[in-house]
Amino acid sequence: MYLYNTFSKQKEKFTPRKKGKVNVYSCGPTVYSHPHIGNFRSFVAADILRRYLEYRGYQVKQVMNITDVGHMTTDDDIEATSAGEDKIQAAARKEKKTPEEITRFYEQEFLELAKLLNLEPATVYPRATEHIPEMIALIKKLIAQEFAYNVGGNVYYEVAKFKNYGQLSGNPLENLLAGARIEVNKEKRHPIDFALWKQDPKHLMQWDSPWGKGFPGWHIECSAMSLKYLGNDIDIHTGGEDNIFPHHESEIAQSEAANQKKFVHYWFHVRHLLVNNQKMSKSAGNFYTVRDILDKGYDARVLRYALGSVHYRKQLNFTFESLDAARQSVYRLRDFKQMLEESVKNKQPNGSKTKDLLGTIRKKFEAAMDDDLNISEGLAAIFDLVREINKVKLNTTEAKSTLDLLNKFDTVLGILESNNENLGATVEKLIEERKMARENKNYQRSDEIRKELDEMGIVLEDTGPATRWKKKL
Repeated sequence: MYLYNTFSKQKEKFTPRKKGKVNVYSCGPTVYSHPHIGNFRSFVAADILRRYLEYRGYQVKQVMNITDVGHMTTDDDIEATSAGEDKIQAAARKEKKTPEEITRFYEQEFLELAKLLNLEPATVYPRATEHIPEMIALIKKLIAQEFAYNVGGNVYYEVAKFKNYGQLSGNPLENLLAGARIEVNKEKRHPIDFALWKQDPKHLMQWDSPWGKGFPGWHIECSAMSLKYLGNDIDIHTGGEDNIFPHHESEIAQSEAANQKKFVHYWFHVRHLLVNNQKMSKSAGNFYTVRDILDKGYDARVLRYALGSVHYRKQLNFTFESLDAARQSVYRLRDFKQMLEESVKNKQPNGSKTKDLLGTIRKKFEAAMDDDLNISEGLAAIFDLVREINKVKLNTTEAKSTLDLLNKFDTVLGILESNNENLGATVEKLIEERKMARENKNYQRSDEIRKELDEMGIVLEDTGPATRWKKKL
């Protein structure tokens, strides 16, 4: 298995530190607003990575942080000339709520959406606010090792002391130091030094520390939480490409300076999402939250397919045409699965030899996914399976083997589900009643049942004397 490593700028053979076990740290949400589809593109890609590692037999421990303090509006720009405002505090002020009310509401929404999009739950979701002692301990260590300094209760990381700063993003330290703008904050030794601990009497969230009451910087949070749950070094760290600089660059500087050890072995970054070939923004009118898409009647698994079916290192252009195409693809795969389930039930004794075909398709899928999660080629292999199997007649054993393989693939895709779930008994009873109505030429009642099922989100397909049903997407 090969993964592209942002740090080395090339594909590398994946070898975990411990045989059979993989530790993954995934940058999670800052819980101050409704999650948008760009956020979830990154989360879906990390989920596919995790699922494929588990498909390969690895035991995966995934930590996804919940940022509920300290992420400032200017944190994505290391040369910002003002500290900005905490994103959560800004949301609390706007919505006239407490910071905790804001963070708990949007955290719950994130977790609900993650479940709808069928993301495997992380092993742990640590909240930043519940790990302040760990952050203080790490900052004290950085001060003791002279990588950080305290000025009047504000603690800064001295970037010039860490010679490898800039290697992840390709921004050489000497260029950053030479190109920094004129310093506005006179406390800093250099403009690109970043805050580890901040004091602001107007900030709504405050904790005691050796440097006085204050709150942590965004970057130190991930270093402290990854250290607590995954140890000094991590197999894989995931996030969106916007996290590369300065967030992940600063995580490396903090963690490696404190522990004198390589922090992350493989950096996994997901490209931005565009909407209609434009950067998503509210001013452009092309900004969509996940709820916006679901409210338009699209199934969450269709959105998952649309977000996950383009290679994570390629820019994804999101359109409603592409979402409709994703819906058709998911329909096709679910119809194929339903056909296989029915073939297994029907006990067909005769059929075609499919063993070689299944082996070939499996190898194609795994070769694609082993090549830096080449999901488009992996999906192509699955649709090859659909096309070839639809040409032949399966016996019960062959149908079962094909169904097992499809279900195995879906442990990675996460988009299929049985049509016999939830409404199964109710639906089957209505279908039987409709069948009797048709036989008795009671077409009014037949149409009424079809309409009733349609309102329940069920589509009927009459195939000769038999009727199949499936859920709308």
